Amino acid sequence: MYVKKLPLGLLAVVLSLPMAADERAGRQTVLLWRDPTDIASRNLFYGSGGEEHQPHGPFTFVEEDLEGSNPKFVVRDRDGVKWKVKLGIEARPETAASRLTWAVGYYTSEDYFVADLPVQGLPVRLRRGQKFRAPDGSVHNARLKRELKQEHKVGEWAWRQSPFVGTRELNGLKVVMAVINNWDRKDENNAIYQNGAERIYMVSDLGASFGSAGRGWPSYKGKGNLNSYRHSKFFRRVTADSVDFYVPARPRFVYLVVPRSYWRRVHLEWIGRNIPRNDARWMGQLLARLSPGQIRDAFRAAGYAPQEVEGFSEVVENRIVALTDL
Repeated sequence: MYVKKLPLGLLAVVLSLPMAADERAGRQTVLLWRDPTDIASRNLFYGSGGEEHQPHGPFTFVEEDLEGSNPKFVVRDRDGVKWKVKLGIEARPETAASRLTWAVGYYTSEDYFVADLPVQGLPVRLRRGQKFRAPDGSVHNARLKRELKQEHKVGEWAWRQSPFVGTRELNGLKVVMAVINNWDRKDENNAIYQNGAERIYMVSDLGASFGSAGRGWPSYKGKGNLNSYRHSKFFRRVTADSVDFYVPARPRFVYLVVPRSYWRRVHLEWIGRNIPRNDARWMGQLLARLSPGQIRDAFRAAGYAPQEVEGFSEVVENRIVALTDL
């Protein structure tokens, strides 16, 4: 659909309507998903950035980033590329989650995991993440997200309100989030990036994946925890027409000590419910085109130990089979 010289008010209405991933409003192309015709050949060890975009040291400290709940700072590599470094419990699961999400056609950041990252000029005292700083000025278990000069974040998008509401592509994204147990689906974890004439919609924070189905207690159970992921439930309900997933589940009652946060996450449960059965099966069929080696590469890239790689991969494979059997 092409629209020329629309008044601003009418353009806003057009942008609020459901549209497929390749439809246009004016000269603006809005994108959530592209058909991954090369699934079988995608390299899940290096992810969307590929081997050629992986970070190269030495790295120089630029500034701390105090947004979000995890410690982060920005570095510049030898090629002048800026990278946002995330430390803590989300570094590994986010790396693996970005690869599986990208593999089936969704947009993700170019993420890489680095077990030991030396940083020149790293402050002796970090405002956040000091416990991850080694005496020699390096940090351990870091996720690096590449800053792309041609892309600019222009906003956030809401699960209830986007150009893709009601489409198979958005329903498929909800299915992928259920497969990886990404329970932290706040709207502020969704970003819109401008890249030339393209406006790209993505889930920009995938760190709360591969753990429990909801915010767990202790907190380490909710992110990158094989035992929690292995024992979490997948389908809540399956009818002739729709599927309800357990993810995102309501948080544990212990989080009622912060009522606003608790009720906010309770109200996210709808995102994993009432997914058309055909759309869930469609996404399962896409995921089924991944080989066992590709799935394991996603977890190897995140620095997991061999037994963890195998364990996480087995859960993912079992969930793919459950989707294709719908």
